[in-house]
Amino acid sequence: MKYCLYQFAYSDIYWYNIFYNFTKEEEKHMNDAIKLIGIVIVVIGFVMKFDTLATVVVAGLVTGLISGMSIMDILNTLGTAFLTNRTATLFILTLPVVGLCERMGLRDKAVDLIKGIKNATTGRLLVIWEGVRTVASAFSLRIGGHPQFIRPLINPMAQAAAIAKYGDIDEDTEDQIKGMAAATENYGNFFAQNCFMGASGTLLIVSTLNELFKSHGVSQVVTANQIALWSIPIAVISVFVGGAYALWFDKKLNKKYGKGGK
Repeated sequence: MKYCLYQFAYSDIYWYNIFYNFTKEEEKHMNDAIKLIGIVIVVIGFVMKFDTLATVVVAGLVTGLISGMSIMDILNTLGTAFLTNRTATLFILTLPVVGLCERMGLRDKAVDLIKGIKNATTGRLLVIWEGVRTVASAFSLRIGGHPQFIRPLINPMAQAAAIAKYGDIDEDTEDQIKGMAAATENYGNFFAQNCFMGASGTLLIVSTLNELFKSHGVSQVVTANQIALWSIPIAVISVFVGGAYALWFDKKLNKKYGKGGK
């Protein structure tokens, strides 16, 4: 009888421990799940088309408060994230500025400027922009970009140069000019960015090559100066190739819309 009572008591303790541990695990999972409520707030805010910035800030505040953070800790976290990703944040801030400039007539002024230049052509304009973009990228000056310059300035100016010289152009030509303007931006940015020793791309190449050499037992050490030096000829070649392509595009337009053309 005493043995049965011991067994019964032991069984109660055993099942109590199982239930207690299960409850604690469930509570832990519930707490972890509640901390993800910020994602739900973001989804609801986007679906209901609320203000994006306000939605993200509210989601961050709610998530921080549920996680047990104080208001000062939350603000400190948001500030640190802003400073860490300030480049991306500044890029986002430029978009409404560009939109405001377009609303105030930036594109129209750029078109009028090009129409006032007699010998301006689409190809020559793109050659000049590629040169400027290459020099700026070589010194790690971020003056370009598709949203900031190509869409509101370079593309309208290139199309205006074609219209001023040939009259009306068809939709296919407009698309080709858009592609040429975007390609010119890419040429100048991509092939010249490693000419700057402190550029992120240059440092990434240096670290990758050194790790590769080290793993294969090669004693060669690559420096940022070497990468920047050997990137200069590539940038110069890209300017000549891109410029030749832009001038060939001028001849293509002249053949289509000039004498014997449209």
